[in-house]
Amino acid sequence: MTKPTPADETLAGHGRYAYSALPDRPVYDWPGGKRLAVYLALNLETFDFGSGLGAELAPGGPQPDVLNYAWRDWGNRVGAWRLRDLFDGLDLPASVLVNSRLYSDCPGLIEAFRARGDEIVGHGRTNAERQGSLDEAGERALIAEATAVLTREEGRAPAGWLGPWISQSKATPDLLAEAGYRYHLDWCHDDQPTWFSTRDGGHILSVPYPQELNDIPAIVARKDTGRDFADAIVDGFDEMLEQSRHAPLVMGIALHPYIVGQPHRLRPLRRALEHITRHRDAIWLTTAGAIAAHAAERLPLPSQWSRAAGA
Repeated sequence: MTKPTPADETLAGHGRYAYSALPDRPVYDWPGGKRLAVYLALNLETFDFGSGLGAELAPGGPQPDVLNYAWRDWGNRVGAWRLRDLFDGLDLPASVLVNSRLYSDCPGLIEAFRARGDEIVGHGRTNAERQGSLDEAGERALIAEATAVLTREEGRAPAGWLGPWISQSKATPDLLAEAGYRYHLDWCHDDQPTWFSTRDGGHILSVPYPQELNDIPAIVARKDTGRDFADAIVDGFDEMLEQSRHAPLVMGIALHPYIVGQPHRLRPLRRALEHITRHRDAIWLTTAGAIAAHAAERLPLPSQWSRAAGA
């Protein structure tokens, strides 16, 4: 028998969704006959002092890495409040992605966004860890612990989840569905919500979350300036608004207070968001949870296909 060449071998797949070309899909509207849904994802995060993961302004030194820890902590003490004021001034809703330990680490912070009526989304316990590196029992416990805190503090269970560091194991969608979550934000594979199949015939919705219009990849990784990031938001919005004539689309903007809350980045961000609000009548300014709820009523549930080898 001839040994298969690499081109003949079957690649491992995830088995969560089937391929679907955007032009071939049914067209539907967002509320009010709109075709572009826009949401702000505000990441409110806490970090361990002297250990664990954390975004870096500059290459970290020996622990305790005071330079980077203090830079991130500034975001919760100052930057988040400036962003709250910005959102208030422009009458913008937000989906607030919350590490559950923030309720004890930064009392009053999450409550301030709750008072605005913002959506509170699960985002793990802290951003000093990745859930995808845990075994299934450990990951289940992380989800359960974070969910219990948010449910107790907010008076209701969160509908959505973003993993810390956008980290998933092969079982994460299954665990989230089993924990009662209706949508997750970890995958950036589409511009429309997508059903994921989960084990035992279940399902969970994936809502598009941005990796390009996200200040960590843009500013921390690619070293874009605040003006570069703001220009990308404006260009992305203008193009998606035009593209949405043909199909309903979702545009997310991911923000971290310790990055875009800095004054020299806040000013260009304000200009970009003002540009979006000038088109308020043409778009649906909303939350990720509202997008998920609207799409779930209109998208047919997935047929169960076989999980690919290695998924």
